[in-house]
Amino acid sequence: MGVIGDTGEYRWSSYRVNGQVEKSELITPHPLYTELGKTDTTRAQAYRTLFQAELDPGEIDKIRKATNGNFSLGDNRFHTKISEMLGRRVTPGKAGRPKKE
Repeated sequence: MGVIGDTGEYRWSSYRVNGQVEKSELITPHPLYTELGKTDTTRAQAYRTLFQAELDPGEIDKIRKATNGNFSLGDNRFHTKISEMLGRRVTPGKAGRPKKE
C-alpha cells in the first residue's frame, strides 16, 4: 500500500467523519471536536483548517526519530515525567560502548 494523496482517502482515518461529515457507527465525537463549532458543518470546516498548515521538515524528522526509537518527544520536564511513569529511559542514549575506567 502506498502513500495516500488526501487524508480522507485513508480508510482507517477519522478524518472523513470529522472533516467531511461522513456518518459512522464506529466513531464517537471527541469532546474537543464538538467544541470546534455548533453545527456539523462548522465543526468540519474548523477541523479541516487544522490540517492546512504544513509541519516544518525538521519537526517531521524529530517526530520520526522519536517514533522509530520508541522515545518521548518533548522538553526535559516532559521526558523526566514520562521516564518516571514508565520506569525506563525515554530519550536516546549515547552511541557505542561505555568507556572503561
